[in-house]
Amino acid sequence: MTTEIKRVALGSQGLEVPVEGLGCMGMTTLAGMNVYGVADETESIATIHRALELGVNLLDTADLYGPLLNERLVGKAIAGQRDKCLIATKFGFEIDDNEALTWGYNGRPDYVRKAIERSLRSLGTDYVDLYYLHRLDPNTPIEDTVGAMSRLVEEGKVRYIGLSEVSADILRRAHQVHPITALQTEYSLFDRGVEDDGVLQATREMGIGFVGYSPLGRGFLSGEITKFEDFDASDIRRNLPRYQGENFTKNLALVEKVKALATAKGVSASQLALAWVLAQDVVAIPGTKRRKYLEENVAAASIALSAAELAELEAIMPVGSAAGAAYVQA
Repeated sequence: MTTEIKRVALGSQGLEVPVEGLGCMGMTTLAGMNVYGVADETESIATIHRALELGVNLLDTADLYGPLLNERLVGKAIAGQRDKCLIATKFGFEIDDNEALTWGYNGRPDYVRKAIERSLRSLGTDYVDLYYLHRLDPNTPIEDTVGAMSRLVEEGKVRYIGLSEVSADILRRAHQVHPITALQTEYSLFDRGVEDDGVLQATREMGIGFVGYSPLGRGFLSGEITKFEDFDASDIRRNLPRYQGENFTKNLALVEKVKALATAKGVSASQLALAWVLAQDVVAIPGTKRRKYLEENVAAASIALSAAELAELEAIMPVGSAAGAAYVQA
């Protein structure tokens, strides 16, 4: 495969990215758990290198992943190639001075600075291209958090700022403090809440880019998971309601319909699901730790879906059709 992937403007602040980035979360553990099965560092680094060859140079990580292990792996992979990469990382899940997660949220201005300095060290760079608030701190006004992030832009430590998993109202308030380049939120055939709650529309009204994470429904839309036991014993998905019991059975039935449509089109279920996300004029960051799946995902960016195919997918999986919550409810 030699054709480079299409590039698009992400938001209206000047950042240009590939229409597909690479989600790196699964390349390391998260608080001791394997995210989507066991990762191999050598293959993970080879996957990042292959992504850069294919023009998929938007690398998405976060200090939460590990914590810090993922940023360090990305930093190791891009050593000597920083100018070829667009690094997106995130903060907001509080990490203490012993590099342990407290499982609290922290968006206070002093923590914003502490977090970026730590991420820069982990990544081995002096700036990040896109810096996201990973989750809203309910005890800190968004204006204070974004104000502190804007000072990082002024200092050259951050080029653009973004938010993740916030409401349209919070997004508007943040955007008044400093231009928000991107909102990152879960988005797939399985998870279309942003269409329902006004968030996707709000990003379009304000010229903010939308980045969909887990565009393959945490891998479930690949069609390769057919029974609960297919999840590795340490796989975090075993603990998520959407993949348990009756929910698993109901969701698998939806995936089987997607697989049938994909087979008729001569593509994989993953490619069809990813092509659907890209057809919504958003950027997607499918995660993988293997070159094989990276190449399959990149090929999906060239798949055109007809109006009839889009309508058929809509009929199979309309908004709200997935059974079970994406996360364990607090």
